[in-house]
Amino acid sequence: MAASPRRPATPQNDRRRILEASWLAAVFASTLLLLFFGCGKKSPSKTESRAGAHPPAARAKGTPRLAIIVDDLGSDRDAADSLLKLPFPLTISVLPHLPLSSAIAEEAHRRGDEVLLHLPMEADSPAAEPEAIELRVGMNAAQVESLLAGMLETVPHAAGVNNHQGSRATADPALMDALMPLLRERRLFFIDSRTTASTVASDTAERLGVRAASRKVFLDDTPSRVAILTQLDLAAADALRDGEAIAIGHPRPATISALAEGLPRIEARGVHLVFASALVH
Repeated sequence: MAASPRRPATPQNDRRRILEASWLAAVFASTLLLLFFGCGKKSPSKTESRAGAHPPAARAKGTPRLAIIVDDLGSDRDAADSLLKLPFPLTISVLPHLPLSSAIAEEAHRRGDEVLLHLPMEADSPAAEPEAIELRVGMNAAQVESLLAGMLETVPHAAGVNNHQGSRATADPALMDALMPLLRERRLFFIDSRTTASTVASDTAERLGVRAASRKVFLDDTPSRVAILTQLDLAAADALRDGEAIAIGHPRPATISALAEGLPRIEARGVHLVFASALVH
């Protein structure tokens, strides 16, 4: 095949060659930028993008770790917004079937916090007001599965479950035997809120292959800032002694204020704040 004739060297052809070379260089540079900065890009997590970020060293072996779970969310948007503004990794546990359950779970996930389903379960105390939809002693596996599936639909992004009330339910081996395989199938972990010393939930989870852990400290049984700060210090002491601890509180103004004040102090003691998922076994 005969070679194409070369264009004569004229000012017009020289300009054309310069423009073509510039265009090719621009395409090449754009491709490099996409390769270096576009591929594998992920949305920044709360710990990557906000003040008070926590480095990967927070998961270093042997480092004392503390997870803060705040539950009972789902009905108060102002409380949720105040909580989610805190620059710490928090585990947000949302009650199902409430007007704002889905919206708060979505917002917590968007801001980089971990979401749990705060699973309503039957209490043993006559003074405890039952939830309209809750797991109750005597339910069979099909009933438990139906209720769990419906609850999870209203709490998107749930990575695990912790019990709401449940002093009777978590002490019932048959009900826990029905629940735990359903969590395992969905790859959800279980945090035992330990609302009763008679609980068998954690033991059942371990026996049936569900990652689990238990609450060490309730933060706000006494709902005053000073009392909550004392409980935070107790949780930090547990983490320093045992290597890890889980504390549970509620989205009350005094609790949110105490977290904002006390968590930097806890970190200064060498305790790293982590999500609950980091402490399940």
